[in-house]
Amino acid sequence: MFYRASLQAAAALASLSLLAGCGLLSDSGSEVEQKIVVGTTSEPSTLDPAAAWDNSWELMRNVFQTLVSFPTGSTTPEPDAAEWCKFTDTTSTSYRCKLREGLKFSNGDKLDAAAVKYSIDRISEINFKGGPVGMLGSLDRVETKGDDMVVFHLTKPDATFPFILATPAMSLVAPSAYSRHKIRSDGKITGSGPYLLDSYKPGKRAELVKNPDYKGFADRKNDAVTIRYFKESAPVVAALRKNQIDAIYRGLTAEEVVSLEGNQDKDSNLQIVETVGADIRFLVFNPKDPAAGNVAVRRAIAQLVDRDALVAKVYQGTAEPLYSMVPKGIAGHTTSFFDAYGDPDQDEAKQILAKAGITKPVELTFWFATDRYGSSTAPEFDELKRQLESSGLFRITLKSKPWKTFQEGFTKGQYPVFGRGWFPDFPDPDNFIAPFLGKDSITGMPYMKNEITKELLPQTRKESDRGAVSKQFERAQKILVDDVRVLPLWQGKLYVASGEDIGGGERALDPQTVMQMWELYRKASW
Repeated sequence: MFYRASLQAAAALASLSLLAGCGLLSDSGSEVEQKIVVGTTSEPSTLDPAAAWDNSWELMRNVFQTLVSFPTGSTTPEPDAAEWCKFTDTTSTSYRCKLREGLKFSNGDKLDAAAVKYSIDRISEINFKGGPVGMLGSLDRVETKGDDMVVFHLTKPDATFPFILATPAMSLVAPSAYSRHKIRSDGKITGSGPYLLDSYKPGKRAELVKNPDYKGFADRKNDAVTIRYFKESAPVVAALRKNQIDAIYRGLTAEEVVSLEGNQDKDSNLQIVETVGADIRFLVFNPKDPAAGNVAVRRAIAQLVDRDALVAKVYQGTAEPLYSMVPKGIAGHTTSFFDAYGDPDQDEAKQILAKAGITKPVELTFWFATDRYGSSTAPEFDELKRQLESSGLFRITLKSKPWKTFQEGFTKGQYPVFGRGWFPDFPDPDNFIAPFLGKDSITGMPYMKNEITKELLPQTRKESDRGAVSKQFERAQKILVDDVRVLPLWQGKLYVASGEDIGGGERALDPQTVMQMWELYRKASW
């Protein structure tokens, strides 16, 4: 059965864009200015990159530079503030970057090798709780050679290091404007990105204007962008309908997308574009729980879950079944869970349990967060409960808590089974395998698997050609299938809907699902 491609069911579950509005034209029809107003429910939590490991990246991508980044259409890091970057050894332990000439920050300070070293070093020195310092685990030290050369010395081979440098967390900041020891909190930004932050009102708006001194890969197709922040999706959609904003990203429900796709919306001049996303949803099983700790129980659940029904009923076709922890669009993606279990099969699930001596319905409690992944999370778990109980093999109790207390609970191992989501730091299969293993697994429970952590991942990190390590990642995914400590459910996709007067929507979202505001423009005539 064919289903429409995916999108999270609420603001926190997808990066969505809805573009509309009227062109700003002179009487002669010539373009006089290019200004775009974007609405979003994704307000930054900080303006300082050293504290940012969340949706703050979306503003930062547009006002800061990184040494390397992801130009539209690229899933591998390419030069931005750097003229070039490369590993200079065969073991991927020394990464060197040469800066572009003439770079400077918005306060006039020179952006040189010393500023790059300062920007990266302060992340580790501040060590902000919940910040991006954990991404620099393989970094030993940063060395400068003259004004334009930076060398990153790593403690071990790590071919993913360029991907880490490409994240907005590694944005370059002016040393004179940012303390080495604390987070900047004056509501201002001193960067070298495509735009300058002209003004910022927390919870209200950010005014961006074109940076006249910018030197980087971004081809800016507008002169200025206003980002308006909304608490909920309904007001942002209302603002769009009233032509108070031109665009929305992170602010539409699945119902809105379905309406637009079906041309049921009253704004008939809208068009919608779909691209592959990389965020995923999955179940986590607690190995210390008497029931969930039994691999037969986990395998039986894997045999019963009907992902097609889940995305059709709950997400109205705006989510895509996922059969691997590495989603579509990422190198190394497989369908390992489908290969192992095929279509949902109650008889097969019953046999799995019977072989383990389990003949009575298994009682389990499933937990989920009420305010993290959108309004469709509760219906999603209702559907999972229905599927498992209709087999006669399970009795499921559903419980939920707000994210903060929910997170405290799963990190203490209090939940037998719970739902999580993962928004990748960078588009590489490593970032969908490594975070789930080891003593610091993002699931909150240690998951020790030496073949992956001590053999397969170290092998892949020695190889800068990421396409050459697919066999190792395929093997890692097979191990995850055998253990079923995590069970992938679905992955998101990104949508850009636009009015006839707006262009660039299909190019505006990068592989990190971050909106590249510079791609949006008004057409000269429509």
